[in-house]
Amino acid sequence: MIYLDGHSTTPLAPEVFEAMKPYFLERFGNASQGLHRYNWEARAGVDQAREQVAAALGAKDKEIVFTSGATEANHLALLGSLPALLESGKKRILSIRIEHASVLGALELMEERGCRVDWIRTDREGRVDFDHLRDLMGADVGLISVALANHEIGTLQDLKRISDFARNHGCRVHTDAVQAFGKVPFTADSIGADLITISAHKVRGPKGVGALYVRRKNPRIDLEPLYLGGGQERRLRPGTPDTPAIVGFGVAAESALRTLDQDTERLRRMRDRLWELLSGALEGWVRNSPADGLPNNLNLSVRGVDGAALFGRLKQVAVSNASACLNGIQDYSQVLTELGVGRDLARATLRIGLGTWNTGSEIEAAAVELIEVVRDLRMMERQFAEQTGTFSMNGDKP
Repeated sequence: MIYLDGHSTTPLAPEVFEAMKPYFLERFGNASQGLHRYNWEARAGVDQAREQVAAALGAKDKEIVFTSGATEANHLALLGSLPALLESGKKRILSIRIEHASVLGALELMEERGCRVDWIRTDREGRVDFDHLRDLMGADVGLISVALANHEIGTLQDLKRISDFARNHGCRVHTDAVQAFGKVPFTADSIGADLITISAHKVRGPKGVGALYVRRKNPRIDLEPLYLGGGQERRLRPGTPDTPAIVGFGVAAESALRTLDQDTERLRRMRDRLWELLSGALEGWVRNSPADGLPNNLNLSVRGVDGAALFGRLKQVAVSNASACLNGIQDYSQVLTELGVGRDLARATLRIGLGTWNTGSEIEAAAVELIEVVRDLRMMERQFAEQTGTFSMNGDKP
């Protein structure tokens, strides 16, 4: 199959796999302890990975906290901020409704524990309405959480503008940068955020490991740990480090940074080529992703077809229709419905995530299958409508 689901996960890079192997078989010590060579070797691997991840964010190694993934990092950033917000009286939080489910879930829990969440309006492509942000801001706002890049339609936010505005009001900023990391250039200072979530398996690293950047100066951000029982990870996360995964994350982050510029341009060319092939062959495509969004993202809804039938007939192309965290819960994109797309059309949506593993020939072949499947389904819809006198899917006439 042609794998075009890079927003869900990415294939492990060979150099990452090779770097991880010794920490399974030879350097298997406990990185959180000392006393002998096995543990020292494991610790050295973790220390190097922390430096690599920090360098990719333009940060210091002491500002990187390794976690089990992006969900835990998001929760540590948000729920870990809760005591400081409650103590300061700045109990109001600003965010947008198209955040990842792990952020929305944490914000819901924070409301239950005494905070209030107000939602910033966005435009049709999911960009923050700054006039509304200014209207919502007050002395009681202690936290703003807005993703750097949307996980479904790839919209990029002006985080530096948000962060500068927040800092002028004594407010901390968290951003879920999982989809942006390794796809567009940024550093902690260039976007100004105080808390930044990233994940390894979106940049050809292993699953089960993420990181949270925690600003330590100007201003210093203090968090409370989510779990108790040890201070192994910067006193914010107890537990024995997953050394092989952390080592793999470091190599993946370094690799992504090294090839970022050339990868960004190549991904953008493939994305634009795929859109050109699809839109040139058939009408009725609705492009949900902005042209100036993530270079590897192409989010398309298809008029006149049933979403379940669309995915059921794809045999050679692997894509998704929404966030991986929603699959099995609902069969349509909540992001798109929040932005005004009807549910039937949202169900017939392709969330395409290109990656460095893809080739130009794969893009051509993927376009062929997508066009054939959509054309066949529309023909079936047309025949059914002629027989029954009904309308086709998505509210369109056949």
